Amino acid sequence: MKKIAVIGGGSWATALVKMLCNNVSEVHWWIRHQETVEYIRKYKHNPNYLTSVEFDTQKLNLNYNLKQVIQAADVLIMAVPSAFLKDALSGITIDDFKNKQVFSAIKGIVPEKNLIVGEFFNTEYQLPMENIGVITGPCHAEEVAMEKLSYLTIASQSIENASFVASQLNCRYINTTVSDDIYGTEYSAVLKNVFAIASGICHGLGYGDNFQAVLISNGIQEIKRFVDTVHPITRDINSSAYLGDLLVTAYSQFSRNRTFGGMIGKGYSVKSAQLEMNMIAEGYYGTKCVHELNKHYQVDMPITTAVYHILYEKISPLIEMKLLTDKLS
Repeated sequence: MKKIAVIGGGSWATALVKMLCNNVSEVHWWIRHQETVEYIRKYKHNPNYLTSVEFDTQKLNLNYNLKQVIQAADVLIMAVPSAFLKDALSGITIDDFKNKQVFSAIKGIVPEKNLIVGEFFNTEYQLPMENIGVITGPCHAEEVAMEKLSYLTIASQSIENASFVASQLNCRYINTTVSDDIYGTEYSAVLKNVFAIASGICHGLGYGDNFQAVLISNGIQEIKRFVDTVHPITRDINSSAYLGDLLVTAYSQFSRNRTFGGMIGKGYSVKSAQLEMNMIAEGYYGTKCVHELNKHYQVDMPITTAVYHILYEKISPLIEMKLLTDKLS
């Protein structure tokens, strides 16, 4: 049996460990801070995220030394925010990742590199693409904590590798499916966060459900145009890995990206919204990265452009969203 490690200490990492504990006798778990590791060992729950989840600590091999965790595992599930991934991997070498499988649960683009996580590991650590995968929703960590029925899609060019990870996450309240569309699922996961910010901004400005429906239906079309340009293969954009993930992120009370957007719509600055949230809104970084990538692809992306103008060029949300309404159908 391959040994599995989860890299990260946030809510999604905590939820993934909870799922895995249903199926495996040992989960390696890297958390950056020693005091958090010691707290979980003593009190059996994460003090900062999903605090209601109680772990059987005999199944957890907790460690704040990332190199040791990577060495001990065969399959690594990355759940560190994309903006901090390079920093977290500081000191980790190509040799450390040799013969490892890496599955990204990050749903973001690595800043500066403008690479989705799979491409980042392929180019920076020379991992072959068949050893790279993506874990995507629609699935919020908070509902996993409550054991509400949720669905995951695990994508990899190696269906065998994807099927193994799917089997380890599948449990009474988690249904899993596999896909070979690593690029489409990962780019879609990035873009749905951008559109969730747009949804939150509109909610903060006072737009109603009728407009939100128009916004998100245009959002899935924007996702389709982009992923079909970047990686043109046959895919059903209306399946849960794409449309379902977009819907839950745009509408759910648990969506941090929607919450972040709502604060922006109500007049918060980006910095003040980030300080108040205490969690990372991946869509903030994803917006800039997709905007930069699209300078090359030139896909029509009015929603992404509007969010970029608001977050990075400090255009008034009221003015920018009014301009956007004329571009939607």
